[in-house]
Amino acid sequence: MFEFDISAASRVGCVRENNEDMILVDDIYVRNDVLSLHHDLSSKDRFMIALADGMGGHNCGEVASSDVLHNLQYVFNDIPYSFNISDFNEVIFEWLSSMNNNLEAKGYNDPKYKDMGTTLVSLVYYGNEFYWMNCGDSRLYRLHEGKLVQLTTDHSLNTLMGSKQHTNVITNCIGGGCTTSFIDIVDCTKEVEKGDVFMLCSDGLTDMVDDEVIERMLNEGCDASALCAVAENNGGIDNISVVIVKVQ
Repeated sequence: MFEFDISAASRVGCVRENNEDMILVDDIYVRNDVLSLHHDLSSKDRFMIALADGMGGHNCGEVASSDVLHNLQYVFNDIPYSFNISDFNEVIFEWLSSMNNNLEAKGYNDPKYKDMGTTLVSLVYYGNEFYWMNCGDSRLYRLHEGKLVQLTTDHSLNTLMGSKQHTNVITNCIGGGCTTSFIDIVDCTKEVEKGDVFMLCSDGLTDMVDDEVIERMLNEGCDASALCAVAENNGGIDNISVVIVKVQ
């Protein structure tokens, strides 16, 4: 059974007044903080790492990312262990629809929360399988045999137009007035190998730091805080959140 060495960090950056990002590692929430832990998957039948990049201005984005991660953790922990992949997908899709309704209702009841939303990217262990999930433009990467590859696809305008360059114009999110939200769920069990490194991040990292630099630093064994620091040194125009998962 695999073991994970995990480091996580979430920072406000150099420009924003508040941090709208949030990280979830099992049952630990990280915002404006760091986390380092070792996890043995043999001790549990499920395990989730998730990152949400909130949007909406003022305090709205940080409310959206927090609401989504807390709600997702509750639903995920409540899924019966006997569910197959089809059942698992159905639960997540139903959760997404419900979560969109929850965020819309919150905005209806209090105008300051109107159209708040968040991205979501996650690495999940459930039923002896690994999955990644993605909604929006936060990213999951895999470092395998020294080469860094983005596993997720950005749900963004540039992606639709065939450009690899990142844009802040996203085409899919949870909440945010998006009426056609969807979530990618991919079985990545065969891609989890001893010695691999997985990285989840918000665009506050990838807008500031080239993939080549990230690849070099991961090969050198850096932690999440080190990557956040480089993003800040390069301008830190957005919140920066990173989770590094080393497979042992």
